[in-house]
Amino acid sequence: MKVASLFSGAGGLDLGFIQAGHDIIWAIDNYEDAVKTYKRNIGNHIILDDIAKIPSTNIPDHDILIGGFPCQGFSIANIKRNKHDTRNKLYLEMLRIIIEKKPKSFLAENVKGILSLAKGKAFEMILNEFNNAGYNVSYQVLNAADYGVPQIRYRVFIIGIRNDISFSFNFPDQTHSNNTSSNGLKPWVSIGEVLKEIPEPEEKHNLMNHTYSNFKLKFNGYLGNREIDPQKPAPTVTARGDNKGGVVVLHHPNNHRRMSARELAITQSFPIDFIFEGCRSSIYRQIGNAVPPLLAYHIAKQFPLDVYKYENKSA
Repeated sequence: MKVASLFSGAGGLDLGFIQAGHDIIWAIDNYEDAVKTYKRNIGNHIILDDIAKIPSTNIPDHDILIGGFPCQGFSIANIKRNKHDTRNKLYLEMLRIIIEKKPKSFLAENVKGILSLAKGKAFEMILNEFNNAGYNVSYQVLNAADYGVPQIRYRVFIIGIRNDISFSFNFPDQTHSNNTSSNGLKPWVSIGEVLKEIPEPEEKHNLMNHTYSNFKLKFNGYLGNREIDPQKPAPTVTARGDNKGGVVVLHHPNNHRRMSARELAITQSFPIDFIFEGCRSSIYRQIGNAVPPLLAYHIAKQFPLDVYKYENKSA
């Protein structure tokens, strides 16, 4: 299926769709380092620009529109979040493209905090606007760890299927679980397991982006200062801070230093040969903002690859 991508970042969501067999034909982001990363690893079909400045006529026709619209205004980690935050309104750009391009379906991703913003009224408004655009809308909160990602990461996925289409979207079944005694699923993947063969950055290696923050370790239980249990998936990788610093980086599962950018990318399920552009703080930020490609892959598999499987109800 032909896919257009908004707020693409380094390309975690797009990579999952590509791995599932879809064709990303157009993408956009306004973060220069992320666009450079995307071009290096995925393709030159991404443009560096502000989606609010792009008329829909400049976007090629597509079957699926995807995008994790910027979520900082909705995040529980942002204690100042409110319904008037301008970042909360960027979903309106996605809505505009949906209304004007009328793709057969769309996928929107965001943090769990969006569900409780303004006591749930903001999310209700968003769903109503997507419905009023002519789409049958459903949503579900998914945990990346339930799909083999070595990280506890809850995100909301909103799926819209155009009303004249008979295809019915089903969210993917879990592949992994914290309780495998009776359900036959694989156990969650631990962060200690996936990083056990990664050499220390000071050792001889040929890994790219394998440097880490020397910010002093703390063990006070707060975000970024938690002791990591190597037998469990890592806590959520975050994207706080900017290119000048201030990023919140998880401890290594041995709890002797912060994770390197490469290790954090592995925690997000990026391939080991996926190379990030920019300074280390920028790379940490790109990784934290991304949808885990492995989770994206499982969702993308639920969309048909053949456009003809999107049967028209009137046919």
